[in-house]
Amino acid sequence: MTQLTVYPDTDPDKVLLETSDGAAIATSLAEIGVAFERWAAPHALSDDADQAAVLAAYSSQVERLMNEGGYKSADVVRVKPDNPDREALRQKFLAEHTHDDDEVRFFVEGAGAFYLRKGGRVYRVVCERNDLISVPAGTTHWFDTGPAPHFCAIRIFTSPEGWVGHFTGDDIATRFPKFEGRAA
Repeated sequence: MTQLTVYPDTDPDKVLLETSDGAAIATSLAEIGVAFERWAAPHALSDDADQAAVLAAYSSQVERLMNEGGYKSADVVRVKPDNPDREALRQKFLAEHTHDDDEVRFFVEGAGAFYLRKGGRVYRVVCERNDLISVPAGTTHWFDTGPAPHFCAIRIFTSPEGWVGHFTGDDIATRFPKFEGRAA
C-alpha cells in the first residue's frame, strides 16, 4: 500500500504524520514541491520484459509526461529479488543525494521507498504500482529498494544523460527505518 510517513530529520522514532490516503499524500508532498499522482498501470509485465517492452506498453503515458515537462529521455529500472546486484543497487540508491534534473518515476510494478529531506523533515513515501512521483531537481533524497527488491519504474529525464546523482556524504539514511519490501 502506498504510504507517507513524516519524521523530524533529527528523530527517526517520532512520527509526525502517517497516511495511506492518496489525496493527503499529494497535498503533503505538494507543500515541499513534490508532485504525487495515482495513475493506472494496467499492463502486466512478462518476466522477461525488457526496457523496450516496458516503454512500448506505456508509450502514451511516457509521451504525455515528456511533452508536459519538456523531458528529453526515458529509461526503465527493473529490479527483482533474484538480481545478483540487488545489494549493490540498494546501497547506491540508499546514499543521500541530489540531481540536477527532476526525478520523475512512474511505478508500473512492485514497490520502493523514497525518502525526501526538506525543511527539517524526512518524508518517507512508499511508492507502488500506479504511483507517479516527481521530485524537483536539487531536492535531497534517497531511495530504498528493500532487501528483496521487486519494482519496475519508468524514469523520465530532462537531460539525455539520465540518472546522475550528487552524493551529499551525510549518513542520514542509516538512521531512518529501512524499507523492508512487500510480499510478492
